[in-house]
Amino acid sequence: MITRKNAEISKFIIHKVGNKFNDTKNAFSDKTVEFDEASYELMLPFLLRPFGSVVQSYRFNHHANITLNEINSYSAQMFNDEEAFVEVSKHIVTHLYEQSSSAQIKTGDVLIVMFEGIEFRDITTNAIGIFKIESKVNFFQTYLENNSYDVLVQNGISSKKVDKGCLILNQSDGEGNIILSVDNNSYDAAYWLNHFLNIKYADDANNHTQQYIELLKDFSTDVLKPNYGAKEQNTFLAKSIDFFKENEIVNIERFKDELFEEDKHKKEFDSYKKEFEGEQSYIIRNQFDVAEAVVTKEKRKIKTDIKLDTNIQIKLDIDAPDASEEYLERGYDEEKKMHYYKVFFNEEA
Repeated sequence: MITRKNAEISKFIIHKVGNKFNDTKNAFSDKTVEFDEASYELMLPFLLRPFGSVVQSYRFNHHANITLNEINSYSAQMFNDEEAFVEVSKHIVTHLYEQSSSAQIKTGDVLIVMFEGIEFRDITTNAIGIFKIESKVNFFQTYLENNSYDVLVQNGISSKKVDKGCLILNQSDGEGNIILSVDNNSYDAAYWLNHFLNIKYADDANNHTQQYIELLKDFSTDVLKPNYGAKEQNTFLAKSIDFFKENEIVNIERFKDELFEEDKHKKEFDSYKKEFEGEQSYIIRNQFDVAEAVVTKEKRKIKTDIKLDTNIQIKLDIDAPDASEEYLERGYDEEKKMHYYKVFFNEEA
């Protein structure tokens, strides 16, 4: 997460990127944008606001040598030589164009920005922002003509959110430059993250926590729910989040001992974990530090509703993992030939 209260835009340029698949061409600007006060005050938060809630960070990647990563090379040129900003920004758009080899990938405006005063983990640094605007919105514009007002429809960029964006911080650790990315059009995420930026998750607590929670959610959906029911699925997720909240370090063997009473469930989990790691091309560590911010963020995404085909829903409290075991009972009625849930309570709230 970044803080933008002291951030400023020092350089800003707009280009247009085409698409190789449908043979639309790029269009380049030769000069940077000179903002008026109103557009600047709107543009700065528009670009940086999405990164205020980003928890995970990335690092540049390359199969042979990290110096051969194009965006890594271009960003280094910009940081080291501000006079090269305009020319290098064109190279960035050309590289983006070279990845546009599918009809699904949209053309759009590319905004390349140099920021000053970005605060990240108590460090103030500058950063390069690359943003792709794919979606335009229609809006009404009124105008005066012959002493009467008229209206026309214009098409432009919405100030609510960017489609795709990344921040390359001029700050590094043992893995390289710290990179943040947002993507509100996830249908072509591989194109942006893997092909254009060629980045990977950082080897840190945020990523370890994120990947393990993803494993738990997928396991609950693919194994627990179809085999043991929604109650078991939701109880497992609630207890998992509770485990993360109570422990600063996750040890997978201890996790299994606390979450699974039977050995067969541990074996099911181990088997699924191997499949998950194979599909994700990622090895989950047997022990890692918990990133509290990731747990908080992922907790909000977890749905613990039990939806029944009789138009009834039971909502479980994820912060009370033992409640479903103690006060919710699942059974089968032989007379009606239907499953049922029995809920115990003292009084209605």
